[in-house]
Amino acid sequence: MRSRSYDPDLSPPWKKSAPPPEVAAEPDLVVEEVGTGFCGAVVRVEKTAEGLTVTLEDRHGKLRVFPMTPGGFLIDGKAVTLVRPRAAPAPRGPLLSASGSIAVTGAKARVARAGRIYVEGRHDAELVERVWGHDLRVEGVAVEYLEGVDDLPAIVSAFAPSPGARLGVLVDHLVPGSKESRIAASVTGPDVLVVGHPFVDVWEAVKPSSLGIREWPRVPRGEDWKTGVCRALGWGHMSTGEAWQRILAAVTSYKDLRPELLGAVEALIDFVTEPPSRP
Repeated sequence: MRSRSYDPDLSPPWKKSAPPPEVAAEPDLVVEEVGTGFCGAVVRVEKTAEGLTVTLEDRHGKLRVFPMTPGGFLIDGKAVTLVRPRAAPAPRGPLLSASGSIAVTGAKARVARAGRIYVEGRHDAELVERVWGHDLRVEGVAVEYLEGVDDLPAIVSAFAPSPGARLGVLVDHLVPGSKESRIAASVTGPDVLVVGHPFVDVWEAVKPSSLGIREWPRVPRGEDWKTGVCRALGWGHMSTGEAWQRILAAVTSYKDLRPELLGAVEALIDFVTEPPSRP
């Protein structure tokens, strides 16, 4: 009987080996090139005259370029075919910043205005930056913190507000009859706006649902509020700084904040960016 050469195309489908799966060559994907054994993370994919190539970087920082041939790479010891990553879909409509305003792309930060916004402490400043940072840079508004409202009268006096250099101040726990409300009233004027929120601390301005809790704990009078919150939430092993970073990480946009804080900050930005009226 005449022998004949093996033709893989004539093999039954169940005997054919499946082709290597395709894997998108996303940045930082770690693969091994079959021919050389070079192992590294994907840096970039480029189109050349010969076809697509991938640049890999090994743990020593060495770069090598390889053609993206079918089955030419290994992931966890299994052959794969690298393919170009899909382009991210174009966003529909205008891009929005974390504050919900239309994002200005490609613009450099504006030179800081003479006017500025003061907040009570570092946590307040970090939260304002998280949500309104884009808007503030576009408008050229600097944010500083007081480390307590007691120093506010001296700061306002030294700042010397004017129509062209307005001062906005965000105060925690600004409720009628409080020490904070009395200090606010003593410095408020045509070029100074003091607004606040009713919460004991800016932590409480973050929606409980964003943190996965039902509500902010009630802390007994006389106990440090932040310490009591950490205890009640089972965060007693954390420092207040660590607890705050956990809270801040849960904030991705204005939707994670309570409206009392949203309205206050928006009012301050409008106030310090309002052009001085002409005489």
